[in-house]
Amino acid sequence: MEEEQMEQINFTLIEALHTNTQVYLTYYKNGQHISDTGFIQFVDALGDEFIFIDEVFELKNKMRLSELIDVRFT
Repeated sequence: MEEEQMEQINFTLIEALHTNTQVYLTYYKNGQHISDTGFIQFVDALGDEFIFIDEVFELKNKMRLSELIDVRFT
């Protein structure tokens, strides 16, 4: 992934975290592209991880930033 694209993803995640705005994530999981809607609870850019709470089941998902393909505000 391009550095510029990763910076934009980090910026969007941090903005979503601080404004509690819902996001639409696309990420890799078990070799598949998965899309999900929910809220960001925690971001650690240096540790390559974030916590995402999905909208449907309200489950906490600890994920790697490097697995993200795209993040958009809903």
